[in-house]
Amino acid sequence: MNKEQQLLRKKSPVQIKNKKAAFEYFLVETFMAGIVLTGTEIKSIRMGKASLVDTYCLIINGEMWVRGMSISPYFYGSYSNHEMKRDRKLLLTKREIHRLQEATKQPGFTIIPTLIFIDKNGRAKVDIALAKGKKMFDKRQTLKEKEDRREMDRARKNF
Repeated sequence: MNKEQQLLRKKSPVQIKNKKAAFEYFLVETFMAGIVLTGTEIKSIRMGKASLVDTYCLIINGEMWVRGMSISPYFYGSYSNHEMKRDRKLLLTKREIHRLQEATKQPGFTIIPTLIFIDKNGRAKVDIALAKGKKMFDKRQTLKEKEDRREMDRARKNF
């Protein structure tokens, strides 16, 4: 991921994060993917009404899909409002999909969405990560490091 892409994510008015992802998994490699949405879904995302809790990606017939992503129905939507939890197609190149497919054949690896944001053209993008599950002692180590950082920041502010 280059600096331009990182800057794009920071400037986005909408940033819906999967906060548990970094705690539950080691994020090995990240990719940016487009997402196929209906009209009311993009409006709900722009209002920040989406959740990445318990979501994952899978590859079916050479296409990447995200499963379990929750986008609340649009408040002003009519009878044509969207389903809250449905499978949504992700847009990646064939080379990236093939690379991810080969990586997930190894035990312990999975693909998870980590962030939804709006790019400068107004389109919704999803950051997905190739991830390896953490063991319980890894999670305890992560918590300890987080607590140590917090303590050092507190000490620095009081100094």
